Amino acid sequence: MNISRRRLITTGVAAAAGVAGLAAASRIARQHSLIPPDGCSLYGPGETLTYAAQRLLTRHSLAREFPRSMISSVPFANEIAKPTEEFKRHQAAGFSTWRLTVDGMVAHPTAFSLSDLKTLPTHSQITEVVCEEGWSYVAEWIGTPLANVLHEVGVLPQTRYIVYYASEPYLWGSIDMADALHPQTLLAMGMNDGDLPVKFGGPLRIRVPRQLGYKSLKFLTHITATDTLKRFGKGLGSVDPEYGYSWYAGI
Repeated sequence: MNISRRRLITTGVAAAAGVAGLAAASRIARQHSLIPPDGCSLYGPGETLTYAAQRLLTRHSLAREFPRSMISSVPFANEIAKPTEEFKRHQAAGFSTWRLTVDGMVAHPTAFSLSDLKTLPTHSQITEVVCEEGWSYVAEWIGTPLANVLHEVGVLPQTRYIVYYASEPYLWGSIDMADALHPQTLLAMGMNDGDLPVKFGGPLRIRVPRQLGYKSLKFLTHITATDTLKRFGKGLGSVDPEYGYSWYAGI
């Protein structure tokens, strides 16, 4: 069984806390509705302790931003899947035909073109991508905060999670509203003063700098607002827990 390093650390902390401590933490988490979607898994107590503690203590914290001098000269681009024929058609058209569909618990479901997204207020940040596998790099990301898009479509107040999909439908993830509305959570269309390269997820990716890199899904095409994650996949909040990773990957 492939158990991630973070799971081992989390499980160790949970064990050190003791059964009584975990029980108390679980009660507090339930009181504040801070049970993660994978909280019933084998590592559920540790996942709950991590998620609840970070949400209660660091809800409004910021990921570290770096000076331009610290941008990595050769950022690491991990392997990506072979592009689909549909992706190739979008790429041949300069991504003018690419659309980001936003639906679910919103007042105005909308399909945004890249041009539409570029009319929204833009923001840039120089933050670090930290991978579960141990590598990292610093880059500038340019785009519009996810909160701007959610405002445009009128996300409903009962929404608890934002689910997002890549051009490959089996690749998907989700974040809670604390991260969805966080000013650093970005729909990135640019990188290091240029358009977002395909090998880094272009034309559009989500950047969630307060979590590990696998939460920043590449090739974004679809966002759904929802009040529950039980109807998505196996109900664990993303594809990642199905492969031994945590739904919440806060750093």
